[in-house]
Amino acid sequence: MFNQEKREASANLAQSITRVGSRQTYYTAQLMVDKNLVSDFFRAYAYFRWADDIIDVTSQSRDERISFVKRQRKLIDSLYNHERPSNLEPEETIVADLISHDKIENSRLRSFINNMFAIIEFDAYRKGRVINSSELAWYSNCLSQSVTDGLQYFIGNSNPYPTGENRYLAAYAAHITHLLRDMLSDIRDGFINIPQEYLVEHGIGPEDVHSPPFRAWVRNRVGQARENFREGKRYLDSLEVLRCKIMGYWYCARFEGVLDIIERDGFTLRAVYNKPFVWFKMLGLGIILTFQHIFNRT
Repeated sequence: MFNQEKREASANLAQSITRVGSRQTYYTAQLMVDKNLVSDFFRAYAYFRWADDIIDVTSQSRDERISFVKRQRKLIDSLYNHERPSNLEPEETIVADLISHDKIENSRLRSFINNMFAIIEFDAYRKGRVINSSELAWYSNCLSQSVTDGLQYFIGNSNPYPTGENRYLAAYAAHITHLLRDMLSDIRDGFINIPQEYLVEHGIGPEDVHSPPFRAWVRNRVGQARENFREGKRYLDSLEVLRCKIMGYWYCARFEGVLDIIERDGFTLRAVYNKPFVWFKMLGLGIILTFQHIFNRT
């Protein structure tokens, strides 16, 4: 009875964190995620939202960040070895309950957790220094695998999803766009996501967003994102699970709107981008995709 109460408390906390953190994510999950996995989806979102905030906001020093990620790494490894430590923080109980439900070896959920945590762990160590080009590619690759495998775990869980080479490209493009959108605030917070080699080669700093070399780099990244979105949508079009297809297209559209603004601004980045993707647009896109999906199957 006590354990059941603790699990319910974990589920309620995760639901609350998700609702406060992103109402769009909260209501979209209620609509699109497999009904038996909605609570676990909230756990996944809530735990990583909490961990990300610790690294980005709460931690006052590098030592605090490193101590935190080492504890979380040990916790995740222990949980996957079927060892549940005692005296967990409430947010740690969330991920403990989530992992306890993962019954498949090398599951998509484990890929989601490992890749998402790798990003947080990397951020804890690299905050305050400039990233290099290899790290930047690795960073987006981890995020794209985490997002894609997470969606395919929580939506249409029992479906055998195709594993083509373009499987992760839509999420990769979204992450390129995400980093461009948040570039100025990330720089302020100590996360510099333009390669050091490029800055040195062109004699500019990460703050020189108005300079021609910086804008040229942004233009190249926008072009790469556009191409990856095109190829990634080919993969989405091949999916049998309509809910996952719609979620994928919604994810793309949300970030393609940001690319439109960057292009209109002549590839000079803004400090703030208004969210270009709203509910009625999501509804319209969902209807179109549904009819296309039905037509292609007849």
